[in-house]
Amino acid sequence: MVPISVLCNIVECGFTPLSCECTESGGLLRIEVFEPDTGQVELLICGVSTEQLTSVRAISELVGELRSEMNAGRRAFAG
Repeated sequence: MVPISVLCNIVECGFTPLSCECTESGGLLRIEVFEPDTGQVELLICGVSTEQLTSVRAISELVGELRSEMNAGRRAFAG
């Protein structure tokens, strides 16, 4: 198992140049990604289970999925 502090650090680093805050409560993550200059929230997801996030690879895959979702959302609003 990856310690929560390491898990959150990997998640937070995965969204640069945006800022990210990752917190854990009761085995669930809250991930907030936002523009550092304006504070505009780009992604807010709550209730992400840490149960399957047992390796750096699994955490990186989660970050990749969330980045893809963010990009898809931006395209939807642009068109």
